[in-house]
Amino acid sequence: MRTSIATVSLSGSLTEKLTAAARAGFDGVEIFENDLLASPLTPEEIRARCADLGLGIDLYQPMRDMEAVPAGEFARTLRRARAKFALMNRLGADLVLVCSSVSPLAEDDDALAAQQLYELADLAQDFGIRVAYEALAWGRHVSTYDHAWHIVETAGHPALGTCLDSFHILSRSRGPKDLEGIADIPGEKIFFLQLADAPLPAMDVLQWSRHHRRFPGQGGFDVAGLLRHVLRAGYDGPLSLEVFNDVFRQAEAGPTAVDARRSLLLLQEEAGLGALPAPVVPTGVAFAELVTPDAEPVSALLGSLGFARTARHRGKPVELWEQGEARVLVNTGPALPHTRLRASGGTPTDGTRLAAVGLESPDPAAAARRAEALLAPVLPRRRAAGDAPLDAVAAPDGTELFLCATHRPGLPDWRADFEDLAGTPAPGAAVRIDHLSLTQPWHHFDEAVLFHRGVLGLDAQESVDVADPYGLLRSRAVSTADGGVRIPLTVGAAPADATAHARHIALATDDVVAAARRFTEAGGRLLPIPANYYDDLAARYEFADGELETYRELGILYDRDAHGEFRHCYTHTVGRVFFELVQRDGGYRGYGAVNAPVRLAAQHAAR
Repeated sequence: MRTSIATVSLSGSLTEKLTAAARAGFDGVEIFENDLLASPLTPEEIRARCADLGLGIDLYQPMRDMEAVPAGEFARTLRRARAKFALMNRLGADLVLVCSSVSPLAEDDDALAAQQLYELADLAQDFGIRVAYEALAWGRHVSTYDHAWHIVETAGHPALGTCLDSFHILSRSRGPKDLEGIADIPGEKIFFLQLADAPLPAMDVLQWSRHHRRFPGQGGFDVAGLLRHVLRAGYDGPLSLEVFNDVFRQAEAGPTAVDARRSLLLLQEEAGLGALPAPVVPTGVAFAELVTPDAEPVSALLGSLGFARTARHRGKPVELWEQGEARVLVNTGPALPHTRLRASGGTPTDGTRLAAVGLESPDPAAAARRAEALLAPVLPRRRAAGDAPLDAVAAPDGTELFLCATHRPGLPDWRADFEDLAGTPAPGAAVRIDHLSLTQPWHHFDEAVLFHRGVLGLDAQESVDVADPYGLLRSRAVSTADGGVRIPLTVGAAPADATAHARHIALATDDVVAAARRFTEAGGRLLPIPANYYDDLAARYEFADGELETYRELGILYDRDAHGEFRHCYTHTVGRVFFELVQRDGGYRGYGAVNAPVRLAAQHAAR
C-alpha cells in the first residue's frame, strides 16, 4: 500500500521534512498547515518540490471548529474555507482534514453538524476537493469515530467522508468490540487513515495526543488490529503516520523518517500485508568488541576478570580475549565513522567503548536480508583475501551488529580470521556473556527498541524508570525467549552525563562470591557500595550467617523475584565501559533494576 507521513511528525523546516520523507521511501506526505505558513516557499514551489522528490500531497490539515456553530460563525467559517480551498488548489492537494469541533460555540446538535458539513463539502467540491471528517478524542460533542461517521452518513454528500485516526480511536477504546463498528463504514467513505501508537499512561488525553504519540510498534496500542478492521471495511488509501512527539520534533529529520518508514513496514507485516524476509532470531552472543586508543587499561581489567588473550586477527589490530564461552575483542585500530556512537547532547565518543556486538545467527545471510529490507544500513567491511565474509548492520545508535557463526559447519566462521596465541581460554569464574547494556542517544530510545524487536526478532519487555542522582534513567530490555541474548537498552538521565552514557558487559557466573574474590585478588577493583544499602537488605530479607557480611565486604548487590534470586557486582569504569559479574539462581528474569539507583550513585561518587 502507499505510505505517507505528516510533516508534523518530523523536525526541521518544511523543505528538510520533505527531503527526509522522500529519502526514507515514503510515497506521500500530509502537509501540516503550520509548516506551510512558516515556509518561505510559495504553495506552487512546495508543490514542485514534492513533485521533484516523487512525493504526492495526500492531505492538507487541519481545519478546525467548522461544524455545529451558530449561523454568523458558520458564515465566517465558509469564508475561511474558501480561502483554504483556493490555497490547496495552488498546492495541488485535493483532500482536507476537518477535525471535530472543540469550540465553546459548538452546539450538541448532530443535524446541524451534518447540514453545515454538507455545505462545506459542497463548497469543497467546487474546488475539486474532498473533506475527511475526523473525531478528536477530546472533541466537544463528537469524540468517537462512530459518532463522526453517523454525522457524515446523515449529511450524505459525495465529497464528504471520514478520517480514521488510530490514536483517537484506541485512546478511547475499552476493548476489541469497540472496533467492530468500523466494518459498518463503506470503504469508499473512509477517505483517509492516520496511524500512531502511544504508551498507556494515565494522563489528560489532549496532552497524551500532542506530546506522547509514537510510531506503530513503539507503544501499547493494537494498531495492527485496528488496521485489519479498516482494511476489511474496504479502505484502499494510503497508510499515513500522524505522530505528535516532543522528542521527534527535536531529533534529526532523516533518521526519524527512516524509523517511521520501518514502523510501517513492520505494521504491514503484522497486519498480513507485507512480504518481508522472515525474522532470524539470534541464539547467543558470539563476542563483544571494545574499541580503544590504549589497550593497556582494558587488558589489565580483562586479565583481572580471568580472561586470557588467546588470538590475534591476521590483518587488523584486534585481539581476542576468552573465558569460558565469553569472548571480548579489543580493537586498537581507528574507528570508522559508522562505528562511532551518535554523539548527542555532548555524548563523548572517545576512550574505550563498546562499539560492536557479534550475534550468533542460525542463518546470517537471511538475517542480513531482513535487516536490509527494514532499512538497516548494511556496513561495508575492509576484507583481506581469506577473511570470513561477515554480514554487519548498523543499529540506530551506530553500534555494529555482526550476524555471525562460531565453529558451525557450513557457515563462515569469524574465528577463522584469528591466529591462535599461546594462551588458552581460561576456565575462570565467568561462563558466558549474560547481557549487554547499551545506552542510547536520548532521542533514539524508542527507535532502538523497535529496531531490535523488528529487525532482530527479539522480545521487548516493559519499560522501567530508574532514579539517577541527577535525573531519571529509562530502560527497556529486549531478549530471546530463552535468555540466550539479553540487551537492556537505556537512555541516560542527562545528555551530557558521563556515567549514564557508559555501557557495560555482564558476565554470567555460577558463583559470584568466588568470582569477585578472584577478581580482587588479581588486583581488580570492585565498585564500593554504601553501608546503608546493606542495612536495608538486612531489614528486607533474611540471610544465612555471614552471607550479608560477605556481600558488604565485596560490594555484591542482591535482588529476588517470583522465579529466583540475583546477585551481582560491578567493576570500576574504564573509558566508557565497565563489567558486571552476575549470578542467576532459580530462573530469575530481571537485571537487578531495584539496585540501579545505588549503583548509579556509587559510580557518580567514584568518578
